[in-house]
Amino acid sequence: MRRILFSFFGFVPLIALSQINILNDSAFRMKMPDDTTQFKKSWHNNPVSQGYTGTCWCFGAISMAESEIYRQTRQQVKLSEMYIVYWEYVEKARRFVQEKGKSAFEEASEANAVPRMMKIYGTVPATAYTGIKGKADFYYHIPMLSEMKKYLAKVKDKKLWDEKKVILKIRAILDKYMGRPPETITADDVVYTPLQYMEKVLKFKPDDYFSFMSTMNISYNQKGELVEEDNWWHDRNYYNVRISDFMGIVFTVLDKGYTLTICGDISEPGIDGKSKVILVPYCDIAPQSINEASRQFRLDNKTTTDDHCLHLVGYYKNTSGTWFLVKDSGDPTTGKLHGYWFMHEDYLKLKMMTILVNKTAASFILDKIIK
Repeated sequence: MRRILFSFFGFVPLIALSQINILNDSAFRMKMPDDTTQFKKSWHNNPVSQGYTGTCWCFGAISMAESEIYRQTRQQVKLSEMYIVYWEYVEKARRFVQEKGKSAFEEASEANAVPRMMKIYGTVPATAYTGIKGKADFYYHIPMLSEMKKYLAKVKDKKLWDEKKVILKIRAILDKYMGRPPETITADDVVYTPLQYMEKVLKFKPDDYFSFMSTMNISYNQKGELVEEDNWWHDRNYYNVRISDFMGIVFTVLDKGYTLTICGDISEPGIDGKSKVILVPYCDIAPQSINEASRQFRLDNKTTTDDHCLHLVGYYKNTSGTWFLVKDSGDPTTGKLHGYWFMHEDYLKLKMMTILVNKTAASFILDKIIK
């Protein structure tokens, strides 16, 4: 996900004055939630801020992993997002060298990068690695990213394609700003590597988490690439399904007590920072017109882009349909709703590009795809 606009604590959407009439019009037509207690929720940790970083992909997926660990083992654990971010940068640098500078090196990534990195490097508790050096109390990666990009530009210009040396330098920069990640951690008086901790203590299996998308550009019920710059490693393991199946997965996952990570567009006039509501205004498109074609139209003309990742943790049904409770690391964690938004089902259907879910919860769809 890209950095959009951050306050001291995180992302805050700008609300144009013309939006007031749009939202008021929708409010007259829709009954909107106003409190998190209205929602049927699955266990999750409280929202935390990603600060001045473009790392929502990691915060959203790590939050889901924490919920999954609780669901399966009843362990309430807070994991380190920055441990994954550190190793993601290392792997980006590795690919940059391997592709002779043609691979992207930015803050952005996709939610499925988290299980991908966990499979290689494991995970650690947040207390074991904060990713902050000195007295700072929030994440700020702008100077770190600038220094790494400046170095890699030199590598490309002078064709210094020594992978080992480049990674050592990138790690030196990361260590300077974030600190070096631990090689071992102790749990219940036993010393583990991060991989052993994930496998033996948390019982977390990265291979159990699959990504889904819904696009008309490739055939349904097969794997394909999410064509988006944040998918910097060109992962082709996204299951492409019809929008009815895409939404069916969301509803089924929640009904079964799972949570999921959703990624997509949050730069729309139907986002109101005061009421914390995310909806599709009636002046944009009528609910009955939201279908595969209207969704694809927005993907093709780039009015739907991959801006942000969120953790979907609950749902609430009323006369206006289903509302989702989404936990947002880019939203201030202070205030009435403390880092949560209320997203209407139509918005997810029209504007969310991908979901990351446990394969067991999505088996009713996967059984039709995997032979």
